[in-house]
Amino acid sequence: MSTEPAAAEDPGAAAAEEAESPGAEEAAPDAEATTDTGESTSEGQEADKDKAEGEGESTELSDAEAEIAAQRELRERIEQRKASKQGPIAAGTKLSGTAADLLAAVRAVESGEKPVASAFQEPEPARRPSPARAPEPVRPQQPVADRAPAQETVEAVRAVLAEGGAPPALAEPTAAALGDGADGQLRADPWQLLRVTGVRPEQADGFARALLGAECGPDDERRGRAITVWLLEQAAVAGHTALDAAALHAALGQRAVPDPDAAVQGALAEGDALVFQDALEGTEVPVQRTDDGAGRNEKDGEGGENGEDAEPERPVRVLIGLERYALAEESLADGLARVINSLPKETEDTAESQGPDWEAAAAQASGSAAELIRAVAGHGLVLHSGGEEARAEPAALVTAAAALGLRVCAAAHSADGRRRLARATGADGAGNTAVTVAGLLAGDEGPGRDAEGALALDLLVVLDAPQLDVETAAMLVESLPDGARLVLSGDPGVLWSAGPGRVFADLLSARCCPQVVSRTPDPGPVGELTSGIGIGELNQVEAPGKEVVLVPVRDPAEAIHRTVQLVADSVPRAIGVPAEHTQVITPGHGGAAGTRALNAALKERLNPGPGRFGGFDPDDRVAHVPAPGRTTLGRVVRADAEGLHLECGGAPVVVPKERVEREVRHGWALTAHQATGQRWPAVVVVLPGDAAQSLSRPWVYTAFSRAERHLSVVQGVEQALPRAVAERLWKDRTTRLQTLLRPQVPTTTA
Repeated sequence: MSTEPAAAEDPGAAAAEEAESPGAEEAAPDAEATTDTGESTSEGQEADKDKAEGEGESTELSDAEAEIAAQRELRERIEQRKASKQGPIAAGTKLSGTAADLLAAVRAVESGEKPVASAFQEPEPARRPSPARAPEPVRPQQPVADRAPAQETVEAVRAVLAEGGAPPALAEPTAAALGDGADGQLRADPWQLLRVTGVRPEQADGFARALLGAECGPDDERRGRAITVWLLEQAAVAGHTALDAAALHAALGQRAVPDPDAAVQGALAEGDALVFQDALEGTEVPVQRTDDGAGRNEKDGEGGENGEDAEPERPVRVLIGLERYALAEESLADGLARVINSLPKETEDTAESQGPDWEAAAAQASGSAAELIRAVAGHGLVLHSGGEEARAEPAALVTAAAALGLRVCAAAHSADGRRRLARATGADGAGNTAVTVAGLLAGDEGPGRDAEGALALDLLVVLDAPQLDVETAAMLVESLPDGARLVLSGDPGVLWSAGPGRVFADLLSARCCPQVVSRTPDPGPVGELTSGIGIGELNQVEAPGKEVVLVPVRDPAEAIHRTVQLVADSVPRAIGVPAEHTQVITPGHGGAAGTRALNAALKERLNPGPGRFGGFDPDDRVAHVPAPGRTTLGRVVRADAEGLHLECGGAPVVVPKERVEREVRHGWALTAHQATGQRWPAVVVVLPGDAAQSLSRPWVYTAFSRAERHLSVVQGVEQALPRAVAERLWKDRTTRLQTLLRPQVPTTTA
């Protein structure tokens, strides 16, 4: 590792211009894109929209709107399924699959309908029709987006907000969050304002005091319920799908809620939250002592022989969660169990004559790729882990499956990941084989869906699997037809998803399916460096071609100066990578050397201009964030009455002017979460002194591994960097996926 000389760092010189939580970027990298107060849609735009709807014109939806509509449809299906399970259930009716067949056979023998010999004969497994005879895939119609709140509702809400001293800009997002009668809801319960993104409890308390006067107090049950829901939403932003009840009670106490238990019970009674009691894995049933001193295990029941049927009481953990994420996690667990258990069983005799010849395909591959093909041959769900070079192995699987005549598709997290995947598989990147996860779910990319609404696939390979949150993963699994195979592939060392959950990590820990660990290392000095970081070691590597360069700095001002110098001069001259192919990565948006400050300096040097389009000029590099965790990179083309015209991933994108401030940032500098799933020829990682507390091993691993040929590290954190790599692991997330999967699928040691 080569080092450029610089003076020693002055620890007291680094001062943050904007206060941000150290872990805020890791918890929600794009939070600022969704926490603005919101803006009103102009009357002219409303009129145009109504006119278009009246004339029957179809409006093309953005990716974010299509994804939200798809999530809504998924939740409706889950709620219908949940409703169907309520009420008294006859014994055995909850069974499915082999268990249900065995129960039916037992009842048939008991009733005399069938003899014992024939009742338990297993029927031949039903086979899916050949892909050649499958019906032509259909494309689902684009869902209709929610209408903007009525202008009368917005004005009524604005009047209530004015009485309480709240900003009028909150009127439209409040009306959208609360729906019809939002003004009446606010008057009856001012703390409902907390349902608006970006509003904090202190602000809601002030609003409530202005409206209610002497009736307002910290012990108001409405306040306790609202803060309970707000805390659960903040936990979801941090990645949790539920919170431990004790942690939630403690957080309520810190928010001056005098009776946390009553607040939680109120939220549960109103249906704002759900409670779960999950048995603790690996715990022993407690032993009770009788009066005579003899030990009795609870599984023996109450009262000896008379209590033989009493169920043992095991220690449980009590969790509280929002219904949205609870239902998504339950749907994901059910869907994964279906994928694991619905693969048709093939005997050795029928496999050769009717099934694809997986063994022949594996024989043509080598190493981990052959191991992956053999694992997929016999299992519905397979996990694959490895670095960037290991992506060639799922690409080989896709190629082999297509050659066997299977309907196969591979989905990556970003447009750049799709392009790299297309190169590896030999696809053109615009067809049905290589797609993005968002494009596949929205119906814009991929093979389409069959007549029953399932994806027309026999095999789905998902790369960048650590970026799947529970809702996205649930939608993917719900979309798979019975008998389809699913492969989740990714680098377990990178940051987890921006949304709640840790799907890939939970599945690796659950050991419910085969896991193929790649033996293909990433090459070169950058690969050697990141491999060491993955095991907690920040090693000095040999970099004869200046593949890795360390640039010490004393303060944020020097960090910005050296970063601009590297991007504009040093890297193009010494490495041969132009500025447009060099990406800057820094821990957060705020701070003296965050993305805002770095982007301002880089724009001034690389594309100076007055920012006449809401701060943007033609050819500015931008990051479009239509939804948290969804970042697409591109450049500004022009602006007009429609909005800001971008080119993102080779496709045109129009961002309405009222959403530009919320969704578009300059893109010369990104956070590590925004950069996940993408790679550049050269990367400059900036670590100012005020970023020391926000560093962790996954963050450093993710940022450093984005570089293909060259990595420059502009750092003023000194020894905080190796300490972070060695000691600071993932910030744990509370999830229920493993608990939900455990009783449905067997554990494997493969």
